[in-house]
Amino acid sequence: MTTHTLSVLVENKPGVLARIAGLFSRRGFNIDSLAVGPTEHPEISRMTIVVNVEDSPLEQVTKQLNKLVEVIKIVELEGREAIERELLLVKVRADVETRSQVLDVVQLFKARVVDVATDAITLEVTGNSDKLASFLKVIEPFGTRELVQSGLVAIGRGAEEGYAHHRHGLDRIVRTA
Repeated sequence: MTTHTLSVLVENKPGVLARIAGLFSRRGFNIDSLAVGPTEHPEISRMTIVVNVEDSPLEQVTKQLNKLVEVIKIVELEGREAIERELLLVKVRADVETRSQVLDVVQLFKARVVDVATDAITLEVTGNSDKLASFLKVIEPFGTRELVQSGLVAIGRGAEEGYAHHRHGLDRIVRTA
């Protein structure tokens, strides 16, 4: 099993997310991470899907995804060809005695303090999954009260737009909206 990151451009319409997630589910694939958001065109959303599968079943799924009318383009983003980020919000115990130590860790990881209470600090960290895992390991001795982590978002490196070689004709979607 290998991890694959797919960037899927879809028409921004109700039900598209459910249809795509259902396609993976019917194939017995667990989606490790799923992030969906608008693009620079309000009619189009980008889905970043991370899934662990064998190579040939993934090819079958991408062929089926391409058959969905709402799917504009699918790109597998690989290693150094992509910029990947996740967001982590974590509430850490930080009383008067430990607060300065927690703030040292914040500086070390280029994190941000987003909320302060008398006995806790809420921190925001962005980066790849390795950075977030390292951060959590270092901050763990202080005590994690609450944690939420986004799914992975990714974009290809370089100047080429994600729409350069689409199969539906982006002009039709953007101009008719």
